[in-house]
Amino acid sequence: MRELKAIRQLRHIGLIEGTSTLLLFFVAMPLKYAADMPKAVSIVGMIHGLLFTLYVIALIRAAVALKRSFGWSAKVFIAAIIPFGPFVIERDLRREEAELVTSISE
Repeated sequence: MRELKAIRQLRHIGLIEGTSTLLLFFVAMPLKYAADMPKAVSIVGMIHGLLFTLYVIALIRAAVALKRSFGWSAKVFIAAIIPFGPFVIERDLRREEAELVTSISE
């Protein structure tokens, strides 16, 4: 059960963190430069930074709970840095979650 909770948290935080990245790039930054609203980047940037930190913590928890390799952890971490990466890696995490659910129910 601990493993399932860890991977679900990682997936959910990853989706929220990925969304915050897109908001930062495609809403806050254009507001800063096109509408002279630098506060938008300050606010969204701070929220994104907090979410990224939570993502890294969730990644560490999931890697330990699932006994994953450094390579797996590095792949999931790098996905968080690349725009749209969290949405791509989420598919793999969803598959792993489904496998966990299946193994628990057996």
